[in-house]
Amino acid sequence: MVQLATSLDNQNLLRALEVFLVALVWLFFFRVIRAVWVEVRPPRARAALADVQVGLPPPPQRQEKTKGKRGGLRLTVVEPEHQRGESFDLASELTVGRAPGCGVRVEDAYTSNLHARLFRRDRSLWIEDLGSTNGTWVNGDRVVEPHRLRRGDLLQVGGTVFEVTR
Repeated sequence: MVQLATSLDNQNLLRALEVFLVALVWLFFFRVIRAVWVEVRPPRARAALADVQVGLPPPPQRQEKTKGKRGGLRLTVVEPEHQRGESFDLASELTVGRAPGCGVRVEDAYTSNLHARLFRRDRSLWIEDLGSTNGTWVNGDRVVEPHRLRRGDLLQVGGTVFEVTR
């Protein structure tokens, strides 16, 4: 009788461990699927572009970071919400990324250390991707070669969306 009770206790413990292990495996798969989804979903720049086209009021100006000369084109943060309104003056050449030496520093897990380069050519502003993992996007299109930027363009670097403004 004692052996039967011990055997049932062992079976119950094994069943509980089995259920726990299956739950952990499912949790792991859900995390992997979520990570893949975050990597392959289309950029949020299209949603931000829709907000601009609808004519929503401009976001309130927040802390302003200035880099370089005044009066030219600027990058103004559209997303994420907590940085909305921050802007950066665009010098003749600067880099965008997480590295401390970047002219536009982006604190975002989806941004590479040296993500993209902004430069002037023929009195126009251009951007090129520097081999970033998640790519650089302009108006929802991935930048695969140097791309000319114009006022009103939406630039996405990682999870951060900028608008090119004056």
